[in-house]
Order: sequence, then C-alpha cells, then structure tokens
Amino acid sequence: MQQHLHIVAFDVPYPPDYGGVIDVFYKLKALHSVGFRIHLHCFQYGRKAAPELEEFCESVQYYPRSVKNIRYQFSLTPFTVLTRQSKDLETNLLKDNYPIVFEVLHTCYLLNDKRFRHRLKFYRHSNIEHDYYSHLARSEKRLFRKLYLYIEAFKLKRFEPIVEHATAILSVNENDARYFCQRYPKVRTEVIPSFHPYDKVVPLTTHDNYILYHGNLSISENYEAVLWLARNVFSRLPEYKVIVAGKKPPSFLVERLKEFRNIEVIPDPTATVMDHLITHALVNTLYTHQATGLKLKLLNVLFAGGFVIANEYMLSGSPFEGQLGKGGLYIANTADEFINQIKACFRLTYDPALHTERCKMIEKSRVSVITEAFIQLLADVQSSHG
Repeated sequence: MQQHLHIVAFDVPYPPDYGGVIDVFYKLKALHSVGFRIHLHCFQYGRKAAPELEEFCESVQYYPRSVKNIRYQFSLTPFTVLTRQSKDLETNLLKDNYPIVFEVLHTCYLLNDKRFRHRLKFYRHSNIEHDYYSHLARSEKRLFRKLYLYIEAFKLKRFEPIVEHATAILSVNENDARYFCQRYPKVRTEVIPSFHPYDKVVPLTTHDNYILYHGNLSISENYEAVLWLARNVFSRLPEYKVIVAGKKPPSFLVERLKEFRNIEVIPDPTATVMDHLITHALVNTLYTHQATGLKLKLLNVLFAGGFVIANEYMLSGSPFEGQLGKGGLYIANTADEFINQIKACFRLTYDPALHTERCKMIEKSRVSVITEAFIQLLADVQSSHG
C-alpha cells in the first residue's frame, strides 16, 4: 500500500509517555508497517524534535506553539486551539490533496477553512474535551489553574461544533461515539480504539508481591485518584507494598504519600522501568473520577500485567465492561470493594488458565485489529467520496 496521509499532532509524539501521544506514536508505527507514507506535523512546546519519528514518517514538520500572547486569554476561541495555528502548516497541507487526520480538538482550527472544503478530513477524538477540562478543574488545587480550566472548558464546548466540517469522526470508545452521533448526526462517526504497543499479551511471568498504580502524576485527575486510593485503600492495607509510579509528580503529592509507610513513589520512570513495574506487579489498580475517553493505562495493564482491579468509570465505554471476572479483571468502586478484591488477589495465583482467558478477552483490542479497522474506514470514505 502506498497511501499518503497527513497527521496533525497536538504535541511531539515521542517519547510515547502519556495518553494522547501514545495513540499518535503507535498509529504512526502501525500505519508505516503496512505501507502508509505519513506526513507528520507536530506542534512543539516543551518537547524536543525527535529524530526517532523519521523512521516511520515520509516527512516530519515542527511548528512552535504561540503561548506567550496574553491576548489569547481574552478570545472566545480556546487557548489550546489558538496556540496551535500556523501559516506554515496551512501552506504545507495545501501542497497536495492527501487525507488529513487532526489529532484531538486542539488541532482542528482548519476544519471549516474553505480551502480544505473538498479534502478528506478526519477528527481523531480522545476525550469529550469540555467534559474532560471541567473534571480537571474540579480536582485542581491551584486557584488560577482551576479558573483557566473552567474557562477553557466553556470555550471548548463552544468551539466543538467545528467537527461538523469533518469527513468522519474517529472515536476511541462506544460511549463517546454515541455522543457524537447524537450531537452531529450528519458526520460519520466510527469507533477506532486508541493505538498502543501491543499485538499480543506479554508472556506469563513471575509476579512480585506489590500493588501498582501508574499514570501521569502531573494531571489532577491522576493525583486525585492516587490520594483517594492512598487515604481510603492503601492505608488500610499496611501489610502490602504499594508502588506509585509516573511522570512529574507534584511535590505536595510526594510529601503526602511519605506519610504512608507501605507506599513507594517512583517519579519519572523510564519506559523500561515502567514496563517492568506493570509486568511484575501482582495487582494493578486503576481508579478515576471521570468516564472520559479510553484509558490507555487500562490497555497497558491488560496486555502486560497480572491481576487488574478497576472502577466502573475506568471501564466505561470500553470493550471490557462485559468481561468482569474474566482473565483476572475485577471491578471495585468503593474502598471496601478495592480492599476485598486486593486481598482476594493476594490469595490467588495468576496462572496459565487466567493468562489464556486474558488473551481471548482482549483479542479484538490488538493493535493489528485496530489498524485494519482504520484502513477499512479510510477505504470506505475514499470510495464514497470518489
């Protein structure tokens, strides 16, 4: 296949160390492996240019985010969108007629541009952005940051109808796909789960006797989840070792967790260290206060980990909602339920039978299956648009 494709990324997708860029990076890798010639466009702020991306892309272009213009804060257009506008990007996209994938709402300012009226334009959705920002605002501790998030949520909700100009919406889960179908019925919406590194379950290994929570700890959603688990669950399991690992934990979180003798914090682990922690944990705990998007950490632990205990919000809209109790996946919503499930897992062995059941359970979530679904959607859209 020699299919050219533009992908407009909201950030530099390397290293693939947090949710959104994981989807972008492994999409590049998967599509390249089946012959796509990808023209990647990255908005850059805080992350360096990555020569590693050139292995999977026909071309890679970088555009600086304009974040220092104070006037942006007084515009009704979301700050996350205004700072991702570039004349150079427009020029580069107009050089040909290849399909364009706009990664998340932040990159979508060109969707209603008349110059792109007849182009195939795909909106790749990761979250219902205004809901996501509202949830972040509610859990944010810093006053000015909280205010910014609430204002940005309002602006994102107002901006969202621009997706009516997309040829198709690529949703990460069933719940969000229903939202887009109801709100924008004229736009084709299909579920294309997040791309990820796994095409098979990691081979069965020996698990160590610790509980793991992992995530991007700089995000309020995640550090609130850690604090809830620490206060209500881990503190009541002093006999079990707990590891909390993730990017950029704020100092107040590190200090707070020092109060719990059984909790060890591993800040900014390398990809190798994180993979080892997930694979060797006896129990991976997942908890969130909001049912937005598809939690990539759920896929990580199901493909690479042992027992998994998650709350309903974490599983909402995923293909695993009906798989509870299978393959070592258990649900817990209250503190008592988490404690009871953790204790039960420590009395069990994650054995070959459970591993085989896990493999069957997540067969349709393999990255090769997701890639095939994307290719089929692209072919269908191209066919229907001549």
